[in-house]
This record gives sequence, C-alpha cells and structure tokens, in this order.
Amino acid sequence: MAALPHPKPILAITMGDPAGIGPEIIVKALQMPKVWRICRPLIIGSRPILEQTIQSLNTSLVIVSIDDHEESSAKQAFRRGRLPLFEPFSKPVHSLKPGRISAKSGEMAVTCIQSAVRLAQAGCVGGIVTAPINKEAMHLAGHLYPGHTEMLADLTKAKESGMMIMGGSLKIVFTTTHIALRDVAETLTVQKIVKAIRLAHFGLKQLFGVKKPRIAVAGFNPHAGENGLFGDEEQRLILPAIKRARAQQIACSGPHPADTMFGKALTGAFDGLVALYHDQGLIPLKTVAFGHCVNITVGLPILRTSVDHGTAFDIAGKGIADPTSLVDAIEMAAQLAPIFTSRKLDRKMFTRKG
Repeated sequence: MAALPHPKPILAITMGDPAGIGPEIIVKALQMPKVWRICRPLIIGSRPILEQTIQSLNTSLVIVSIDDHEESSAKQAFRRGRLPLFEPFSKPVHSLKPGRISAKSGEMAVTCIQSAVRLAQAGCVGGIVTAPINKEAMHLAGHLYPGHTEMLADLTKAKESGMMIMGGSLKIVFTTTHIALRDVAETLTVQKIVKAIRLAHFGLKQLFGVKKPRIAVAGFNPHAGENGLFGDEEQRLILPAIKRARAQQIACSGPHPADTMFGKALTGAFDGLVALYHDQGLIPLKTVAFGHCVNITVGLPILRTSVDHGTAFDIAGKGIADPTSLVDAIEMAAQLAPIFTSRKLDRKMFTRKG
C-alpha cells in the first residue's frame, strides 16, 4: 500500500488482544470527529471481530478493506463513518470469547503488531498506535517478550529503546518495567540507568523540542538512601550513572528522593524524569493523569504510541470501556508523525545491524 500525499498522517492502529477491550475502544474512537480531523486511521485487525464489536455497540461504522494495491479504495476508506481495515490474517477467526486468555488471541495480537511495523518501515504509515496486549496470551503463542516495547525493539532492530509515559506535565522514562519488585535491585546497573537518562534526553530534545532538557533521576531507597543509611544503590549505581551521563553533555541531576521529585516536576523544576521501576513512576503519573496518559517508545526508527492501560479482560465485551487514552495516543502520534516522515531523525543512529 503506497502512502498517499496528504496533510493528515495515516496511522496504523493495532487491534491489540482481540479478547480484550482493544476492538471496543477502537470502534468508539473512530466515531469521534476529533480523530478524523487529525489523522487517517488504518486499523490492523480482524474483520469478523470488528464486525461483532460494531454490532454489539449498535454503531453505524462501515468496514472498508484496504489491500496492498488499490489506492482508489484507500481514498474512499478514509472518511468519517468508515473503519479502514488492513487484515493481516490468512484465515478469519470467529470463535474468540471476550475476557479469555488464549494462545490464539496472543498470536493474533502479535501478527497485527508485525504487520504494522512492516507498514511503518515501508513508509506506508506515519506511525503506529497500539491497543493493549496480554503478555500471558502472547507467551502462550510462543512470543516470549516482556511486552510491546521489547517486541518492537526486536522487530525494528533498534540499538536501544525504552518506555516514556507522559501525562499532564510529567514525562517519565523507566529504567526497568515489567519485573518483580524483589528483582529490581539486582537488575539495576549503571549502564541501564545511563540508557534511561540518554533516552529521556533524546525524547525530550528530538520529539518535544526541548533544547536543553533538565532530567531528574529518582533515588532507589527512601530519602535517596540518606548517604548509605538505607541502602547503597544511590552511591554504587545512580551517582556513577549520573556522572557518566553528564560526561555525555546531558543535564541530569539526582538521585532525588522519589517522594518529592514528582511534585517538583509538576511545578516545572524538571523537563523529564527517570524512574527506576514500574510503580515508582506510574503511581504518581496515574494519580495526576489517569486515563489521559500516553506511552511513547523512545529510540525506535519508527513512531509508536500506546494507551496507558491493559486489556481489561474483566470488562471486555460489556460495552463500557473508555476510549479516552486511545484517542490521546492517536493525537500524540498525529503530532509526532511529521518529525518521522520528514526524516528529521537519523534513523540509522537507532538501528542495529544484522
């Protein structure tokens, strides 16, 4: 499918796990005029499942299939009231039940992501917006990634990438993500912290136009360790990482006590933050911007944004899922797409060989 010249970017929106709320929030988002004002949404997913979703929500969306060759049909598809669909499956799937974890749903979710990446790499779409996947289902299907971020890094051969989640005035890069809390201390290294600082610097400067980003790095222990009284991670890992990042001309400070760092960031003291583990950053972030957070994968040679929530199997198929985070992710991708499509980023810098 060739990219069409147009001021609004084509964004590939992956269905996510089809047994979760992904199909529902996609159908709801495409009914919003705002989405059509800012982009041309191309859904990567299953026609039978999306048809079932449209019917269950009693909406009037009409699915229009887009294949690799028919530009005329693509022009007709990108209109409000349509659901432009690129279906990457060789056989239709009809038997999935909402809220059920299965290898079949995990495989379908991965297939959608793989297809979206190929379209982005070929320049057919300006970016990818991902609905949530279920890691257990993905693992049952034999794809043993910790999550979207690691899968996308592998598919694009990125040198290094990481998760930046933004909500309100907070922009946070995570040093570790989906691992048990008891394993965080053993997992942290100077190199991983430096990587997170570097990704925060890159994301703020290249994607958001901050000329000299001020980055704050959280401490690991209460009160940032109190000079070793409550642990040695600050002296042994975080301070050396900050020193190394500063040697790379990155303006970073810390380690800051986590119980005050986020509040200071809300007052404008910092441009970006580095959290050391999942909940350290996500608890304050979702406290101030729950439902309006957007995940951006920094360091990829393609653009990817995502929702800030999971598959919500407990409410899948009930028609009550909120599409707000997906709409926010679409809006962010539409804003950032020109940076990627105009090749302002040197993609070779972020792609490994082989």
